Amino acid sequence: MQRLTTYRYLQVFLVMMTVIGMSFALFFLQRYMGFSPCPLCILQRIGLMIMGGFALIAAFFNPKSKAIRLLLWLGSLAGIGWAAGIAGRHVWLQHLPADQVPSCGPGLDYWLDTLPMQQVLNEILSGSGECATIDWTFMGLSIPEQSLIFFSALIVVHLVILWRIIRPTAAHHS
Repeated sequence: MQRLTTYRYLQVFLVMMTVIGMSFALFFLQRYMGFSPCPLCILQRIGLMIMGGFALIAAFFNPKSKAIRLLLWLGSLAGIGWAAGIAGRHVWLQHLPADQVPSCGPGLDYWLDTLPMQQVLNEILSGSGECATIDWTFMGLSIPEQSLIFFSALIVVHLVILWRIIRPTAAHHS
């Protein structure tokens, strides 16, 4: 069990979870099921990929310095924290009463072409009618609810990684 919680192994696990999560989104939800991701889904994917990028660097280089490990951990946590926060917002939008759901806007491509990035983020985070739509459920959970659970589990893994970084290392190898 201790081998499964080494710093490097946990980073490889995060990379594998990124590949699995992105494969599920791209190949199952998009290609097989035919769903187009809404702007909030795209932002969640970006957060997951940021986490995976930092985890890949950490797994590949396996730094010995606590400072470098903490820096990589913070970058990874920021990515998955972002994804979880966006998923939480998405779940909230899906549970609004129908008369309180924001109307659909012109779409992400239009916003990116015509608005400054800060305003694009504001528009995306305010949500739109397409983000409140529940297209598919599994075990009674919408895609954003499943994502929120997945991202929350990855945050727990980050807590284990933090424990591995800050605990005394004399008795254990990482």
